[in-house]
Amino acid sequence: MPARKWWQSSVFYQIYPRSFADGNGDGIGDFGGMIDRLDYLRDLGIGAIWLSPHFPSPNVDCGYDISDYTGVAPEYGTLDDFRRFLDGAHARGMRVVLDLVLNHTSDEHPWFRESRSSRDNPRHDWYVWHDPAPGGGPPNNWYSAFGGPAWTYDKTRGQYYYHFFFKEQPDLNWRNPDVKTAMWQAVRFWLDMGVDGFRLDAIDTIFEDPDLTPQQSKLSQVEMLRVWRENRPPEATKEIWEQFALMFRQQLQQPGLHDLMKELRALLDEYPGDRVLIGEGDDIAYYGSGDDELHLVFNFPLMRTNRLTPAWIRANQAERLTALPPGAWPCNTLGNHDVGRIWTAFGDGVNDAALARLHLALLLTLKGTPVLYNGEEIGMTDLLLERFEQLRDNQAVNLYHVACDDGVAPDEALAMAARISRDRNRTPLHWSNAANAGFCPAGVIPWLPVNPNYAQGVNVAAQEGDPDSLLNYYRRLIAVRQATAALLAGDFTPLPPEDDRYLAFIRAAPEQRCLVALNFSNTPVSVTCETGAGQLRTIFSSHTRPAREESPVHLALAPFEAYIGELA
Repeated sequence: MPARKWWQSSVFYQIYPRSFADGNGDGIGDFGGMIDRLDYLRDLGIGAIWLSPHFPSPNVDCGYDISDYTGVAPEYGTLDDFRRFLDGAHARGMRVVLDLVLNHTSDEHPWFRESRSSRDNPRHDWYVWHDPAPGGGPPNNWYSAFGGPAWTYDKTRGQYYYHFFFKEQPDLNWRNPDVKTAMWQAVRFWLDMGVDGFRLDAIDTIFEDPDLTPQQSKLSQVEMLRVWRENRPPEATKEIWEQFALMFRQQLQQPGLHDLMKELRALLDEYPGDRVLIGEGDDIAYYGSGDDELHLVFNFPLMRTNRLTPAWIRANQAERLTALPPGAWPCNTLGNHDVGRIWTAFGDGVNDAALARLHLALLLTLKGTPVLYNGEEIGMTDLLLERFEQLRDNQAVNLYHVACDDGVAPDEALAMAARISRDRNRTPLHWSNAANAGFCPAGVIPWLPVNPNYAQGVNVAAQEGDPDSLLNYYRRLIAVRQATAALLAGDFTPLPPEDDRYLAFIRAAPEQRCLVALNFSNTPVSVTCETGAGQLRTIFSSHTRPAREESPVHLALAPFEAYIGELA
């Protein structure tokens, strides 16, 4: 069996820099704060850090509008601070993966300033420019995914430029080889420094239909904005999602994308150390043949539901694992900076604490690389902002104005904006019971409000010394995963019967077989499964169990119990 790559066996942890740890006391997270918390991440069991954008940015889109691809935002520190962070992570056995935004830059990037200055500038075609339609107006009727037209008129050039996202995020023209050369130079800059790979942002959007074919959907902007950010839609909204896909058919997953991914993969393969590419986008086609495009592609369909049930998970795994090309490796997550937190999204309002533990067990026992989002380990929840001036997510601000223009009452429009706002799950991490949850000093106003439930035990300091806390549960379960060969590399085989109260499956590697049983109900269940083994040794349970070998055929599970046993 081929040796496991580090990115196959590591638990990844996403840091949202602005909200993780404030080292200089200005209310904004920074590299000083991150460096101070590296031991915390090592002790949690993290093997790789995915760092959301740390580059200079006007922050129209919270750092995803980049004005310098080889720099560090001043509020986060300096390039030397980044090097100290990278070296510190490596010294503790952790890898670092950066966010790479290929689709667009900020409109304050020097490239765009040159491009818009005249049609004769050497960079005049580094972005997607088109003349007005006959009779005036935008070249076609495409929408931006963040609201409004996808075209903005520039008086100096007398042309429109294209932007899939905000008008402050003009799309790069990847059909221009000079753009590719410049972006690959930025990639090499970080690889030469020792960065271990990249998470690729919004790769579906890199190319658009050069024929500018008009879109056909009649979805309203309010519906469109709501669907775009509701990454866990009710299954009843399937028709709206289909309309959404129709709306953006000419702007997503266009020809040329896979050739570009192959070229980027070849670039990374020049470097030692198994550098990794992770794709934001759930299309399995981004794996290519299994070894020529991306290494990992997020299994977003797993979390696109309001409730994780055994039936949903079985169907997801059957479809996902069957479709993977030979050699491709799965990647699972239940949360990130763009969607509601796990506790809020998948809780039932009654058994949230138990479900949070069960959902972690699911994520760490499925086949593939698990990716965690900062703050989930202490049970952080969404915070719905109550005042318009608190909103920092400009997409939510857009929705508010669009809804008001459509006649929605301001209070209702604000409630809609708060529900879809990405601010709700980007609030500062809770480090202690001190003022501002220990994120920044008392008297300093953090960039986003701190969730007040930090004072109710939802903070690191309160959970550190409690052996039964969620934080210590994360530590124990991650340690079990990292010490269990079957969970790291084993195949996934679901076990009958297809009971919607529990999920049971086998993870089997050449050197070990394990039974995983997860009770999704609030009542005890008896798991009946023929495993073909004579004995079952308990290696982990979320509940107290006698220290004895179990029957592999009949296994009694407590409500919401997560069980892992080794099959002899």
